[in-house]
Amino acid sequence: MQYGLRDWAHRDPDRPAVEFDEGRVSYGDLEALTNRYARLFRHHGLARGDHIATILGNTADPIAIAWAAYRCGLYHTPVANTFSAREIAYVVDNCDARMVLADARYADTTAPLATMPDQGRQPSHDRQHYAIGDIPGFDPLGPALAAMRTTPVPDETPGALMMYSSGTTGAPKGIWRPLWTHEDAGDGPPVFARDLIQIFGLSSDLRYLSPAPLHHAAPLRWSLAVIAAGGTAVIMRKFDAEHALHLIETRGITMSQWVPTMFRRLLDLPAERRVAFHAPWHRTAIHAAAPCSPELKRAMIDWWGPILTEYYSGTESVGLTCLDSAEWQRKPGSVGRAVKGVLHILDDDDQELPPGRTGRVFFSGISAFQYYKDPAKTAGQTSRQGFQTLGEIGRIDDDGYLFLADRQGDLILSGGVNIYPQEIEYAIEELPLVAECAVAAKPHADYGETPIAFIVPSQEVVDEAAFVDAVAGFCRTRLGRTKQPREIRVVDRLPRSDVGKLLRRVLRDQLRAEPDHGS
Repeated sequence: MQYGLRDWAHRDPDRPAVEFDEGRVSYGDLEALTNRYARLFRHHGLARGDHIATILGNTADPIAIAWAAYRCGLYHTPVANTFSAREIAYVVDNCDARMVLADARYADTTAPLATMPDQGRQPSHDRQHYAIGDIPGFDPLGPALAAMRTTPVPDETPGALMMYSSGTTGAPKGIWRPLWTHEDAGDGPPVFARDLIQIFGLSSDLRYLSPAPLHHAAPLRWSLAVIAAGGTAVIMRKFDAEHALHLIETRGITMSQWVPTMFRRLLDLPAERRVAFHAPWHRTAIHAAAPCSPELKRAMIDWWGPILTEYYSGTESVGLTCLDSAEWQRKPGSVGRAVKGVLHILDDDDQELPPGRTGRVFFSGISAFQYYKDPAKTAGQTSRQGFQTLGEIGRIDDDGYLFLADRQGDLILSGGVNIYPQEIEYAIEELPLVAECAVAAKPHADYGETPIAFIVPSQEVVDEAAFVDAVAGFCRTRLGRTKQPREIRVVDRLPRSDVGKLLRRVLRDQLRAEPDHGS
């Protein structure tokens, strides 16, 4: 079997590699664009080990740039286009980018990069800035690319994505690994696509729907892996629940990828639309990135059938667990068994815990990562044995299935008792009138911390006070005394990243800023 963009471009250049609402890009055209970008990088002297950063939307350019950077031995850092100017400048500076490529749609937040010094390491004019469109201080990308040849650069060598963590618990950090050599990489799929192709059986007949931003690790890596396998990535410019269903029905989608927040938006569609949905070729719906409550997952399986596959991993890629719908129905709440790396549950002294005991979740057997220029944070994610963690707490059952309790930093310590916010959230979300729930710690003079529940009610709620009373009454019967929220707050929405990850730190910061910590 052939693997890789160039292989398929030579074999079947007219095959669609990427599709959008308004058109498609063939394998031949994507290969040509990739080579133009690679030659642009070499034209500016970018060599193996150098870094580039991009601030782009969901177009073919992020795909081509990722392939080109990989072929040139570069570290490529996609930056969230939703970041503020300050956040973008931090990542661009922190990753030591020698070239920045940005879309003019984000000119307000990217223009300052052209005049901002790089924190004393090198003057900003040593960093090249290119714009798709017009950004003050940036060179136009179109003419520069047009001047480049469409043939490969002669000195190809493997590069790597250097994604940044989502920043849900603080400032984003770059995840760095040493570059592979051609000898290390060997034959077969590109390094960035290899595990996804092997674990999930990606093939050339795949038509994959990607509804999420390409500046995030999973959407980008999955799209690249689908193309490496010869499939077609159908990429939404922006997620819309109704339009996503339309694409599945009309574009022959065989596999799709989601986060739980998208499931909620899909289930919020009118009942008649959900009943009318018909896509018999849609055989796999992948979901990850954030915890999915059992009630939400059951609702999706009831609607779409047993086609959901869940995996647990992270930008750090220390390991991966996975399970299909049939397994989940036997093990509700689990995120699966390890299919990449070896699972370990450790106590606070890095001692291995037996099945059934809750502790810190680690993986071994995967090449170690480092947080770029942050050895202290790297050490905090690495056990004495050299195992590494994404920062979650959980347990493994006797059959090897992992059940997550929460993130280590989200743990609430109240009167010496460990309280897991996710357990409270899942319980509250059992109520039909609850759309979403998030629990965060509020400082307390006597107990140290107490749990506060932020709840988005369903559209059927008309009496807020009665709703709060109903939730409180349910908590008294469903949860132990120490786990009951000290306060229930009704909100319109929860703070989330653009891929649906709950930004619990925003809630914690809000609670810490409030007076009367002893209430």
